Amino acid sequence: MKLTAFLFSLLAVASARAELVVPGCTAYGAPDFDAIRQHEEKGVVGWKDEGQSVLWFGDIRKAGALEVALRVNFPAPVAEGATVKFKLSVAGKSLEAAAHGSGVVTVPLGTVEIGAAGYQKFTLESAAPAGEIVALVLDGPAAEGAHFNTDPRRNAASVHLAYPVPDKAEVQAFYCEATGVEDPVYTYYMATGFSRGYFGMQVNHPGERRIIFSVWDAAEGGDAKDRTTVKEENHTQLLAKGEGVHASVFGNEGTGGHSHLKYMWKTGEVQKFVVMVKPDGTFTDYSGYWFHPEKQAWTLLASFRAPKDGKYLRGLYSFSENFGGSNGHLLRKARFGNQWIQTRDGQWTELLKATFSHDGTGREARLDRFMGVEDGAFFLSHGGFVPGFTKYGEPFTRPATGNPPVIVLPKTP
Repeated sequence: MKLTAFLFSLLAVASARAELVVPGCTAYGAPDFDAIRQHEEKGVVGWKDEGQSVLWFGDIRKAGALEVALRVNFPAPVAEGATVKFKLSVAGKSLEAAAHGSGVVTVPLGTVEIGAAGYQKFTLESAAPAGEIVALVLDGPAAEGAHFNTDPRRNAASVHLAYPVPDKAEVQAFYCEATGVEDPVYTYYMATGFSRGYFGMQVNHPGERRIIFSVWDAAEGGDAKDRTTVKEENHTQLLAKGEGVHASVFGNEGTGGHSHLKYMWKTGEVQKFVVMVKPDGTFTDYSGYWFHPEKQAWTLLASFRAPKDGKYLRGLYSFSENFGGSNGHLLRKARFGNQWIQTRDGQWTELLKATFSHDGTGREARLDRFMGVEDGAFFLSHGGFVPGFTKYGEPFTRPATGNPPVIVLPKTP
């Protein structure tokens, strides 16, 4: 029987017996989250380093006994005298078992008592090689109604703030400040988003952070993955870029013009962003400026000319994204504050309201996503498998600062 068919039969049996089967492909690695590989059907594969652990997180919604087992596939037979040892820790107790055999086997680990409802971490250790960890299997009173992410996509939910603006406002500038509070790698905090693009800060790896500004192509470019399929008349054109800024084109999430500056922005330090536009016939020029903390001056990231537009800024928003799923279990949090818009007549208006939303992952798979107000700013939080959540569409209001930004633009290169 193929492994895929076997997994479907497992799920059918689990449903009949009220077992909860948590796929191995939804687990995380620790301490190096990139050291263990996941396969959508086979689960955890290639686990050869016994210094690494495998983690699952679940919301156990009832106290009581929790029976724990593993489904493990041994592609090569393991003789009884050469058993593989497993240890799983949860709720302050460690369960141990040894396994041998060939193909997919069930490894009972034992029972733990869950004292109270809430998120639990399941930490699996093994002496390498451990075979393929197909699934974590839970049963008993505490398994009833428990919630785990069973989707192979392990990213934390993406979360957004939508800023309402006055009807028919001709917005020529959008200003926002962003502060990273918890920012592991594979995090993008986007401060000044608009209908044609986005502008914010990213953590690429421990030694590299970036300031990013991008503008989408027109028409079918919004849905395209490869810019070579987009007609040239729909291409966004680079007009100018700042010192040290890398400019290119992008695809996969729509296509368009991309720019970034490698800069090690600091956790807890306010970063200031403003997007300015100049409509010109059927085109609009979009320029992204960032306030350099060390130079204490506004610097240009890039200016792009967007075709088939000719409009002012619209669809203003901020968001927080976990763009790499291998560490989707880690908490991400940022504050977004002091939002202002400038209209065509030069008047500044403070934006005090925002509405929360999330992507499809936040609908069922990941409920650890929040919005709120703290230290006078909106905050977005996602990941961490922490209790509670914010309802989709919930509105929030922050206190006014009454201090519009003072922006002295640099000379365009």
